[in-house]
Amino acid sequence: MKLFLSILFNCFAIIINAQTIYSNAYGNPNNPPIIYIHGGPRGNATLFEGTTAQTLADKGYYVIVYDRRGEGRSKDTNAKFTFQESANDLNYLINKYNLSKVTLIGHSFGGIVATLYTKNNTEKVEKLILVGALFSQQETYNHILKEVHKLAKKQNDYSTITEINEIKKLDKNSAEYRKKCYEIASKYKFFDMPFPTEEFKKLDKNYKKGEFAKTNIRNDSAPLLFYKNEKRVNIDTKNELKEIQQNKVKVFAIYGNQDQIFSTKQRKDMKQLVGSKNYYSIDNCSHYPFVDQQTIFLKNIVQIMNTK
Repeated sequence: MKLFLSILFNCFAIIINAQTIYSNAYGNPNNPPIIYIHGGPRGNATLFEGTTAQTLADKGYYVIVYDRRGEGRSKDTNAKFTFQESANDLNYLINKYNLSKVTLIGHSFGGIVATLYTKNNTEKVEKLILVGALFSQQETYNHILKEVHKLAKKQNDYSTITEINEIKKLDKNSAEYRKKCYEIASKYKFFDMPFPTEEFKKLDKNYKKGEFAKTNIRNDSAPLLFYKNEKRVNIDTKNELKEIQQNKVKVFAIYGNQDQIFSTKQRKDMKQLVGSKNYYSIDNCSHYPFVDQQTIFLKNIVQIMNTK
């Protein structure tokens, strides 16, 4: 009797926890399933959902978006923000939507989440698509600091140079180090699209005035808790990506040529990792290819999904 009650309680706890996960599905459930994994920690899927999810579903796919536990619309004061927790949530989604094998789109930090999940669950992943995805974090931080320093020097921006010198003194495995690297990248517009097109302007305008922008919730505690509870921080996933491909999961990558948080070397490394046929580069495109150059992005996704 005690054993039965214990099992019942554990199942009930799982159900309660599962209810904290915001998710939404677009398209026909009989179509090939795609799960979008947003960036972070601290992010959400509102930008992808508000601009791209339905449009991608209209191409003939079953598109599922969600906010990770404790992030965005998935409020959970007990969230740990570990990779294992993220994996548990992905398994929950796969079960919730009665899926057997899925394609994962991992954007930015979501690329690391998707990579680690795929490495441990190759039987559940058909294709892994990395979009502006982090994969060698320290290289990214080094690149940001180096390039911003160059720009600041040209502009005689001595306050930023001083700030960079202070950042370099921080613990590289700390939330503060990560935060300040990205803040200084944002200050110098490393995430901005170089030359906005009419398509981009329309998508951006519609998102900002729509319902999804209103639910663009950011949990400032998420990065702090991630660095507190997760042992694997500031990591390099190149070996995991090699192992995934050895286990017969196809890996693809889509990167903007003007995504300034990645060096030319890093993009070349990714191209070599996934193979030139599986690497898609988009010009006049920064960190958000699905908004910066949506038409080209969708064409790339369709081509990837048709790859046997």
